[in-house]
Amino acid sequence: MGEIQADFVDGVGDSLPSEVVKDFQTITTVGDKMYVIGGFDNDETDGIAVRIFDKSEGKCKIGRDVPATLGTKPAQCKGHSAVLLNNDRILVLKKDSTPDDCTWFLEVDTPHVREKKEKMETEVVAWSKGVKAHAPKPIVISGPSGVGKGTLISKLMKEFPSTFGFSVSHTTRAPREKEIDGVHYHFAERTSMEKEIRDGKFLESASVHGNLYGTSIEAVEVVSDAGKRCVLDIDVQGARSVRACSLDAIYIFICPPSFEELEKRLRARGTETEEQVQKRLRNAKTELEEGRSSGLFDHILVNCDLEKCYQTLKKLLGLDGCTGTAPVDESSVKNVELPSGHSISEVNQKVLIHCVTTDPGKKLFVLDVSSLKGGAPGRTRGLNMYAIDPFANCLNGGLKEMQMPSY
Repeated sequence: MGEIQADFVDGVGDSLPSEVVKDFQTITTVGDKMYVIGGFDNDETDGIAVRIFDKSEGKCKIGRDVPATLGTKPAQCKGHSAVLLNNDRILVLKKDSTPDDCTWFLEVDTPHVREKKEKMETEVVAWSKGVKAHAPKPIVISGPSGVGKGTLISKLMKEFPSTFGFSVSHTTRAPREKEIDGVHYHFAERTSMEKEIRDGKFLESASVHGNLYGTSIEAVEVVSDAGKRCVLDIDVQGARSVRACSLDAIYIFICPPSFEELEKRLRARGTETEEQVQKRLRNAKTELEEGRSSGLFDHILVNCDLEKCYQTLKKLLGLDGCTGTAPVDESSVKNVELPSGHSISEVNQKVLIHCVTTDPGKKLFVLDVSSLKGGAPGRTRGLNMYAIDPFANCLNGGLKEMQMPSY
């Protein structure tokens, strides 16, 4: 790994401890803080690490837990380029990486990071993966236990297998008969799930009937990465948490025709004890009150007749008359493949990628970041990358070249 030159960080690089400089590869200055981002050949961390040098304090905050790093970290690599965007996030382009793993964003001062920093009372950064296409809006379907939402989702998935993908939730409860791990739920140990919740890897989580339930960010994004529309089956408490975050979704609440009918359906399942049935009924009353009156949901459907309810659901989603054979949008999982050797610079919401290659037609790419959506936790979508004539004058002027370490 090459060392970073002192003049790369406006004369303060020589103030960094030698153990930081020799291991880390790029430094990005935001106000009084320098974000040191590095990949390692031999390190115990589970991904690219981040450390902060606070110029006002004159010391580097070293340690795996400082700052708190939210989201899924990019895997370690042998080199990367970095550039600051909008003074609130750092674009990181990994070298020697596959096209779908080369573009990442480290949020350092976005509203999401500031909120988490205030709540956690520590330094916070958050990773998100960059992808090209915008994802279709996910669908959040909620309703009390026994209302039939699971059956409606199954019918939707069966008729439109190439259009929809199901977000598999996590839970700490034991699997029921015939339930398969990773298909019906991700069955997790409580301590492991609690740690991932603290690490910001869950979109929502709640304690229900004495067990933890939650939707991981990765479970939703994996579906969108495949070009499908993600369906989330979560309770009202979870829907409220999702509504409060950055996920732009359609919220649908399923009601029973009556509370008596709901009790009948719960008992007909024969999967719970009487005590469990009574607990579910008590929770159902609260969920029905909140679901109907809180304004949380965009649509409320009454499941009197399953087939009629399903047809209404399809109309809401614009699926009436569809055949269920819609092709997967492959553009959502493709990125431009870059040579391993490159450096980057930024001007006017465009990032210029200068490539080291023998092909004269592939020496300069532009990454347009003006239409980015989403972000940490999860994915930053809307990347638009294209090749340009390296001798064109349309982007000249105002370029701020990034000084890169040698490798």
